[in-house]
Amino acid sequence: VQFGVLGIEESASGDIAKRAGNEFLFQMQALTNIEVLNDYNINRIVTTCPHDYNTLKNEYCELGGVYNVMHHTEFICELINSNRLTLSNNLKGQKITFHDPCYLGRSNNIFNAPRNLLLKLGLELIEMKRSKRTSFCCGAGGAQMFKEPEKGNQDININRTKEALSTNAKLIATGCPFCNTMMTDGVKMLAEGKVDVFDIAELIVKSERL
Repeated sequence: VQFGVLGIEESASGDIAKRAGNEFLFQMQALTNIEVLNDYNINRIVTTCPHDYNTLKNEYCELGGVYNVMHHTEFICELINSNRLTLSNNLKGQKITFHDPCYLGRSNNIFNAPRNLLLKLGLELIEMKRSKRTSFCCGAGGAQMFKEPEKGNQDININRTKEALSTNAKLIATGCPFCNTMMTDGVKMLAEGKVDVFDIAELIVKSERL
């Protein structure tokens, strides 16, 4: 696969600023990124972050940035379907549950790609009660990851982690760095050392190394 990265020219997509209500900062960040991307004639972008995926795909176009944006699980599926990548099933039989990132699932209707990859790894997928279109947030969205939680009966990530643990799966898969952090923190508080949290790409690497 031929690819390039922007390196020090890469900046945040502006998602956090926009969700926090700072539209001016978002537009500044977005327009700067669009100028850089267009200077390099970029037309296809692969991102591991559903927040950036949603912003680059659905919100940059209003500012002149029109790109073919893919989540990394979609891209990996494309490589498999074109016979450019073959997955091993060294994790066969291990029980796993998948947490749907809000901006991947409900916002952009990407439910099958991550699940197909887990099944191709031979994993036994156990769905949580709230999954796919009725899934529940990890607690990091809307720039909430960068502030202290507000007063309430239970933190959102703890609520969601409890639901994941109720499946009795020993692995929790995510497709978002925010979700990964929140679910990992939840596991540390509720079941440290008993359950592991991985991004799907990490699971693929883990399977190949066994």
